[in-house]
Amino acid sequence: MDELRIDSHKLIYHVRRVTDWLDGRDIYPLYLEVSPAGACNHRCTYCALDYMGYRHRFLSTPVLNERISEMARLGVRSIMFAGEGEPFLHKDIASIINHTKSSGIDVAITSNGVLFNEKLIESTLPSITWIKISINAATKETYARLHRTGEEDFGRVIRNISRAVELRNASGLSATIGMQIILLPENVDEVAPLARKAREIGADYLVVKPYSQHSRSITRKYKDFGYEGYYRLKDELDAISGDRFNVVFRINTMKKLERAVRGYERCMALPFWSYIDSEGGVWGCSAWLGDERFLFGNINSSSFEEVWGGDKRKRALEFVERGLDTSECRKNCRMDEVNRYLWELKNPPMHVNFI
Repeated sequence: MDELRIDSHKLIYHVRRVTDWLDGRDIYPLYLEVSPAGACNHRCTYCALDYMGYRHRFLSTPVLNERISEMARLGVRSIMFAGEGEPFLHKDIASIINHTKSSGIDVAITSNGVLFNEKLIESTLPSITWIKISINAATKETYARLHRTGEEDFGRVIRNISRAVELRNASGLSATIGMQIILLPENVDEVAPLARKAREIGADYLVVKPYSQHSRSITRKYKDFGYEGYYRLKDELDAISGDRFNVVFRINTMKKLERAVRGYERCMALPFWSYIDSEGGVWGCSAWLGDERFLFGNINSSSFEEVWGGDKRKRALEFVERGLDTSECRKNCRMDEVNRYLWELKNPPMHVNFI
């Protein structure tokens, strides 16, 4: 079961913000993705953002915390720390996470989990709504090949997840602790064993998602990898679910990769979210990092309010409204389901009054 709507969207729970948007008001985003670090301790074979270069750059803690307080005041409801690097490489990540939570913003983390050690677990878990660990194999050998790291990292990550679960349960915390595997030719036979391992150590879920080619990625290794032959895994994985553990096999997302039509003609999701890179750049879409048409401004030189209300963002939205060909966008982009929902609201089918 996908109780957390991981293979769908959650915009349906924010009716007031959506109504304001439908009425033509300029709204602030509900959700942001923030990249505290540009550097990464892995070099995964499937990394979509390899073209960013894993630069050794980090967001300024004082500036970021000031902007987070501002964002909370403006109506931002959640931040996921992830991005083009490994978020736990930032030396102040614990204080940033705790400040975000104390500001009234829900906190999520996507990480490879290697650095999520006991000290970080103890200092941050009370502030985390959910953390998802990317672990793309069930054996240390395959893990090392796909993450391009040492085999010892596999055991380290499993121990870190186990410790986080133990602390969460012992302290009565509410943090959701999940794992994720990108289904690739090299790990197809390890998905079910990883699901069993995730259930054994007490994780709440394992997400099994497809690879989606980024238009600017250097790697092209998995560009033509198809998923139709692997839908069979769903029944085996469903059987592993249960006892408060779920495998979310993203079959809906896999099937969309095969479709030629998106179901919407324009991207409408940009007002509801944004992305801040490790240099402070505020972007309309993470799939277009590096394309200046989607750069709104920078939090190092402007307040978030100034960036969001600025001319660069207005021009970007005008371009997306009138000039962006969504066929050029990344398939299964982050906001694909949100766009399908918003398009249907703006372009309802016939007979909608017969509820």
